[in-house]
Amino acid sequence: MFRNLSSQLAAAAAGGNGEKKSMSPTLRSDIYTAVDKTKSWLAGNGKGGSGQAGDGVSYANILSIVQKHFPDAKLGLEGVGQTESEVSVVVSGVTNMVLEMSKWEAMAGGMAMRTWTDALVNAYGMIPGEPGQGPDGRRKESLARGITRGINNTDVGLMTKDFTAKIQIISSLKSLSSRLFGAGSEEARRTEAAFSSKFI
Repeated sequence: MFRNLSSQLAAAAAGGNGEKKSMSPTLRSDIYTAVDKTKSWLAGNGKGGSGQAGDGVSYANILSIVQKHFPDAKLGLEGVGQTESEVSVVVSGVTNMVLEMSKWEAMAGGMAMRTWTDALVNAYGMIPGEPGQGPDGRRKESLARGITRGINNTDVGLMTKDFTAKIQIISSLKSLSSRLFGAGSEEARRTEAAFSSKFI
């Protein structure tokens, strides 16, 4: 299922990429709107009717923003209502938007990536409980897996070639796993290795 999802997202990114000659005029504002909406949605605080990941409906609000820039990005029917799947698609889509911006405005893309990874970590931290313990803990685990899976499903071909901005983006993404799982944890080491092989 996730291999298929990854292929869909990569195809979506590649499909829109070949014809673009300049950055979409709404990309920057859409990124920050999507970041804010995703943070509330992941935290599940319900503010502004944001719902929460895994409820089967509220992800569409964010996915519609992603689809303005990557029209083929979608969540298969088998993933609807599954927290990890919904989070993966949303995180991958928003990350692709940031990578796309970095291609046109390298340093702005680097700063946006930092804002995005901070938002993911902050949303994760707002959920009570310890990972794996009780309903909140299981939710936290699903969110963390969805976030890392979403990052792994992004299209690195969209990333800027500017060395400084590229290093900033990669650093933000690589630090994400240790910020979610705890520095030095087995899960953090495994996901950092996966991110390194993908982004470097």
